[in-house]
Amino acid sequence: MAATYYSPRPFLVAPFLLLTSVLLMRSPVALGASQSERETFTCTFTARDVTLQYQSSENISLLVTGSRDEDVELQFNYDGDDILDHLPDISLTPGSENLTFPLTLTSVGVGHTTLVVNATPPNMTDVSEVFVRVSVSHFKGLDYFSDVVGWVYFVAWSVSFYPQTYSNWRRRSVIGFHFDFLSLNVVGFFMYSVFNICLYWSPAIKIQYFSRHPYGVNPVQLNDVIFSIHAFAACLIQVAQCCVYERGDQQVSRTAKGILGAIGVLSSVMVVLSAAVVLQWLDFLYYVSYVKLFITLIKYIPQAYYNYRRKSTSGWSIGNILLDFTGGTLSIAQMFILAYNYEDWGSIFGDPTKFGLGLFSVIFDIFFMVQHYILYRGNRDGTGYYGNLLASPQLTHSSSLTESVSSVDYGATGTTH
Repeated sequence: MAATYYSPRPFLVAPFLLLTSVLLMRSPVALGASQSERETFTCTFTARDVTLQYQSSENISLLVTGSRDEDVELQFNYDGDDILDHLPDISLTPGSENLTFPLTLTSVGVGHTTLVVNATPPNMTDVSEVFVRVSVSHFKGLDYFSDVVGWVYFVAWSVSFYPQTYSNWRRRSVIGFHFDFLSLNVVGFFMYSVFNICLYWSPAIKIQYFSRHPYGVNPVQLNDVIFSIHAFAACLIQVAQCCVYERGDQQVSRTAKGILGAIGVLSSVMVVLSAAVVLQWLDFLYYVSYVKLFITLIKYIPQAYYNYRRKSTSGWSIGNILLDFTGGTLSIAQMFILAYNYEDWGSIFGDPTKFGLGLFSVIFDIFFMVQHYILYRGNRDGTGYYGNLLASPQLTHSSSLTESVSSVDYGATGTTH
């Protein structure tokens, strides 16, 4: 059945349309359209990122295309450290088209800055996307050394998942490998993978990010995506091992279940708010990154306490810790190398979260090494179980371990429901 529409009387519609037209003509939208019609030329730089050494120079060009109805003045300004010689203004006269202006960037300091362009009058062009990010370092060799350090710790962190996986396979047992640590690790690297994949591959997310950081660089690189996906897959393999290998009565504790449940509820709320456009999806990704940071802060605690209660590190691979310690220390070392080379100490002490998390992980690695090599050195044998308990014929491997920890302890191997 055809719909019936109410048709207002013409004498009521006409004044409304007239008033609407007048308002639209005077509205910012209409003014913006008029302004855009007057924007008759564009500016672009031949480079987007430039790296210099102290007291050196590099040439770039500013390309100007289109025609002008009046004189236009282009001014160069710096958003960041005062590390470059000032560039003279450029005057554009009416009628000139497709011009190229060579520019020489000369460093007079060390640090980071962004070269931007302002136009007078501003209604002749849009220069919001015309910028060059400039970095000036003390020594170019330190940049190469930093790259080497970065790849080494990337490999160390990537390989660090294998010793525990191999130990589980060799023993056909996951006894001693705390399930709370694994469950938190799985969720943490899943969140990290979501953050990296979306920010690296999603055009919509990139638009939101650069609208907030117009001069910024995408913080996620391809190696970040590969590392996070690989880490998540490695954790899933360990989950599968926990399902098929001997595990005694180990299971995830109530505490960990409560934490993961809260993360799940909050994540669902954030997804709904983002889908309803109450928040941007970029805000959801920031939430995801905060969850990963939180998990990094707490995930080592169950395993460390578990080792303390058992007075042993059997079943917990020290190879994992040694590689994680190598990656963590090299990551912190790279931060200091870059901070010195670019005099950017604010990247460390101005943003304590990244540095603090790296340092926190290294401290826990040191604690695990003290447990393994000093405190509980005599409490394991070549098979990874308690040497003193194996000497007793009345105890099997599983019963000896399950009896070594009370079921009511946090992270215990008892029947916690």
